[in-house]
Amino acid sequence: MTTASHIAGLNSLGFAKAPADTRVVVAMSGGVDSSVTAALLKEEGYEVIGITLQLYDHGAAVSRKGACCAGQDIHDARLVADKIGIPHYVLDYESRFRDAVMEEFADAYLAGETPIPCIRCNERVKFRDMLATAKELGADALATGHYIASAPGPEGWELHRAADPDRDQSYFLFTTTKEQLEFLRFPLGRLHKSETRDIALRLGLAVAEKPDSQDICFVPQGRYTDVIRKLRPGAAEPGDIIDLDGHVLGQHDGIINFTIGQRRGLGIAVGDPLFVVRLDAGKRQVVVGPKDALMTEKIELGEVNWIGEGALEGREGQDIEVLAKVRSTRPPMPATLRPLGEGRAEVVLAAGEDGIAPGQACVFYDAETGSRVLGGGWIRRAVNRYGNAVRGRPLEEAEGERAAQRA
Repeated sequence: MTTASHIAGLNSLGFAKAPADTRVVVAMSGGVDSSVTAALLKEEGYEVIGITLQLYDHGAAVSRKGACCAGQDIHDARLVADKIGIPHYVLDYESRFRDAVMEEFADAYLAGETPIPCIRCNERVKFRDMLATAKELGADALATGHYIASAPGPEGWELHRAADPDRDQSYFLFTTTKEQLEFLRFPLGRLHKSETRDIALRLGLAVAEKPDSQDICFVPQGRYTDVIRKLRPGAAEPGDIIDLDGHVLGQHDGIINFTIGQRRGLGIAVGDPLFVVRLDAGKRQVVVGPKDALMTEKIELGEVNWIGEGALEGREGQDIEVLAKVRSTRPPMPATLRPLGEGRAEVVLAAGEDGIAPGQACVFYDAETGSRVLGGGWIRRAVNRYGNAVRGRPLEEAEGERAAQRA
């Protein structure tokens, strides 16, 4: 399942004991990926315990297809656990999920950012709270159905992109720490999605042909604005739509309805196509401009997590050549990482990227092969190659506000 399986004296999860003596907790979402993860480990002889998290109001979610952690998914996870003969528990994490993920999701949109709640869920719920629960259960490891690979290296366990490039989920796991990697295992990292479904069919799992999750679990039908209005009543305040020179072109009914790079639904008619290039929450302004105004050359990051060799401390101002991924659907591209200290960094993109927005993530990979995940950070500010159309706020201001919120 990992390269550890080829090391003499170690089982497939990298432990120096028999599978039967190795207890593994598997995060079971009710989908085919986590179900196959649990089934494969059980088939190899490991002592497997399945855990499913109840993250959101299932009264609202049970009738919704394509969302993880809904009522049907819990039922499906239970069926799989019964089928393969493992104990299965459902943990109520609704309150901690709301506090750790949903509240920040709403605040980020109000601040004109574009958040990625799935990353925060992995960071703050699955790989923090759930990992702690797995340790309390006496587990040797927590396994998930993510398409990402891990392997032991000279300085401990490393994170690598999955064998299936179309399913690679490394972008969503950049906040994983070195300490967590010692405990986490990703058995599907070596498989392609088609192989996973074939295994599910071979084992007779009822979820073998179940569609993949599409929606954010707490966003019904993809309408995130409904969730924000529920969490933050009165959030949609009207304002102006302006061009890069400050000319008013129209009005809007709330910046939460817009995202960087958006072209349709602006409600303004001009000669050339216009795109959203900046959201100014303080002034309630949606700034629009031509497509080339979206092209970003430099981005500033906060909350940088480094899992490459050594540490970033003491390397402030030094240039590190990496491949950088600024959107989950785009490939990593050549870039220069420059640490700034205190969890901050600057990234210069060699060829530029369009549509980068504060609140998104920038993930680093090794420059030679692009396989190893070196870490990443949250985009706080983006500047285009001409030095204008700045999106976001100065890094010190943004980080100061977040520190105050956490306190």
